[in-house]
Amino acid sequence: MPSVSFVDVSVARGWSTEPGGPRSRGHSPPRLCRGGGMDRFLVRPDSGDLRGGGEEPVPSGGASGGQSSPSWQHLRAQGLNCDYTILFGKAEADEIFRELEQEVEYFTGALAKVQVFGKWHSVPRKQATYGDAGLTYTFSGLTLTPKPWIPVLERVRDRIFGVTGQTFNFVLINRYKDGCDHIGEHRDDERELAPGSPIASVSFGACRDFLFRHKDSRGKTPRQTVEVVKLQLAHGSLLMMNHPTNTHWYHSLPIRKKVLAPRVNLTFRKILPTKK
Repeated sequence: MPSVSFVDVSVARGWSTEPGGPRSRGHSPPRLCRGGGMDRFLVRPDSGDLRGGGEEPVPSGGASGGQSSPSWQHLRAQGLNCDYTILFGKAEADEIFRELEQEVEYFTGALAKVQVFGKWHSVPRKQATYGDAGLTYTFSGLTLTPKPWIPVLERVRDRIFGVTGQTFNFVLINRYKDGCDHIGEHRDDERELAPGSPIASVSFGACRDFLFRHKDSRGKTPRQTVEVVKLQLAHGSLLMMNHPTNTHWYHSLPIRKKVLAPRVNLTFRKILPTKK
């Protein structure tokens, strides 16, 4: 399977690892390992903020709260439009991960089940939602009302705004206790999502494989052959899934039994207010 994964290239590219360099200010350089012929999906990285959901970046020094601007890797394919960076350095990512483990309240009971082909199943991971008042989000037969924002989630949300200019009013949290917890192929295309809005996926904890599969290449008799795109999302990383990615591509986090550590993923979304 052709793949894109991420390894440290900071020394090769001359990024400073000394005190006062980008890492100590919370913005490590993105880590990218090319393999399996996937170079053609990668666009030359730009320095600076991303404004307008993955459009042309503006020069650094914008609304980044005085922090150094991250460097981005751009992933482009047939309807695939994603941008990847390391949003938090290791020390800050470790701190946020600990706070998430202590403070997030996950669903239990009926809210910990999903409907698949008319049958209800236990979710093979833990889930929680937080966000603005008056919102609801429906997927897999569940209608969820978010809990009020807590400081650690506001911290991550505001950092995303600082480097992308994108605002979000809702976050879905998935906690994978180990490599046996997973999520199957799906698209984030629920009707409550603001049309054309990006989804910001921030990962903490264990590095896990993340797969994109084109809608026309699924099933036993696919309409066309399109390469699967495989990423490894690092601790403290941000993946911006820009329009029209969720129109054309399914994504999943498959079982990886050799992974023993937990992973917490935050997907920030822009939800339309509930009609009264």
